[in-house]
Amino acid sequence: MSGTRSSTGIHAALFTIPLVVGLLAATAVPAGAAADPGPRPARSLTCQGAGVDADARVRHRAEILVDAPLRTVWNLQTDVERWPSWQAPVTTAERLDRGPLRQGSAFRWTTPVPPNPTPATSLEITSTVEQLGRHSCIRWTGPASGEGLHIDGVHVWKFTETRDGVRVSTEETHTGPQVDADVPTATAILRQGLETWLSDLKATAEAHTHHRPD
Repeated sequence: MSGTRSSTGIHAALFTIPLVVGLLAATAVPAGAAADPGPRPARSLTCQGAGVDADARVRHRAEILVDAPLRTVWNLQTDVERWPSWQAPVTTAERLDRGPLRQGSAFRWTTPVPPNPTPATSLEITSTVEQLGRHSCIRWTGPASGEGLHIDGVHVWKFTETRDGVRVSTEETHTGPQVDADVPTATAILRQGLETWLSDLKATAEAHTHHRPD
């Protein structure tokens, strides 16, 4: 695989999973998001004892404090079908089961990939909830697939009430030939995606809390 093709695969695949808002365009850490902590901590985030892929070379962990009730933050994160309303690059999102998000729930969602320099395309992600503790944690896994691209992700979320709001912590790992071909670039893009997701979650939850009844 040539250097140009490898870079293209990384940018296209990673635009999707952490996806989510302004991944390629973002160049600064959003206000309120934790700075890059450097080397990953000895212990990863877990949900009901399960964590991210221990063997993955591409990983990032981040957190943010949200000035909103835990119920508000949790409802935004678990109402998957409404993600497009506050995460612009999520073009479609559908549940593959019904009822509250729970262990075993699955959802499929899509996001566009801009020219880079190949023609614009769209990637489809199918995520399955492997563990869930209500108002506490979620862990889902799933592949992102597009033309000539495949990447597997494992994503853990933790929600902790504090005196000042809700601390949302997240950690994600990626594996696949495109990301493994350039780990530093893949990790940097993953970091931007996670921190942007946290920033949007914070902004949406706080706007809901301060401008509308919970």
